[in-house]
Amino acid sequence: MRTGYPIVYTSADSVFQIAAHEEVIPLERLYEMCRIARELLKPPHHVQRVIARPFVGTDPTTFRRTENRRDFPLPPPYNLIDQLAEAGRKVYGIGVIGQVFAERGFARSVRTGNNAEHFSATLEALHSDADFIFANFEDFDMLYGHRNDPHGFAEALEAFDTGLQNLRQHLHADDLLILTADHGNDPTTPSTDHSREYVPLLCYSPQIAEGVPLGTRASFADLSATIAEIFGLEPRLRAESFLKLLMRP
Repeated sequence: MRTGYPIVYTSADSVFQIAAHEEVIPLERLYEMCRIARELLKPPHHVQRVIARPFVGTDPTTFRRTENRRDFPLPPPYNLIDQLAEAGRKVYGIGVIGQVFAERGFARSVRTGNNAEHFSATLEALHSDADFIFANFEDFDMLYGHRNDPHGFAEALEAFDTGLQNLRQHLHADDLLILTADHGNDPTTPSTDHSREYVPLLCYSPQIAEGVPLGTRASFADLSATIAEIFGLEPRLRAESFLKLLMRP
């Protein structure tokens, strides 16, 4: 804020991040910086994502990230979203998901900004012609996990539970709800980085058996293989579908 320069940093992921105070560097200028960085960080560097991280506040006690984050990724390799689209399935992306996949393969992509907006958009998509809905609820990670705020994390979980109960009431008999993550997250550890290797994997549908343990999967790609089997597609990765575990005997 004193120099007017942006903050450039990275983390364990393949990312290049640029943070700037919205009142010092306007959003469009920050996005322009990210687009320039995106052009520089192509192969052979192959940095997967350039991320704009705008924030506001006056001092360390009031600084907070805003909902104006924007991702500038490399085009992803051919993936399950592409397969679904080619099979005529309508994929809806909610939150940052569309940007992460470079908007490829989505029949509709809605850039919602927080968990409440994600829930609202997901409910709307449930009553649409969507075949597959991919929603990202990043508040746990962005606002509380990386900020070491267990109280805020707990309140967000309570709000999520309420939203989840409402969401369940709108599921059709043959819908499958999958809750998972891209990494673990513990806001009580000294580190502000991702603090656990394992991710949750919870599945619910009126048609599946309750209380069935899915075990510790050998690969996160098992989820992709399961979704591929549901839609009658051929898995592209070496993985094992767990669909049979979910079916009622």
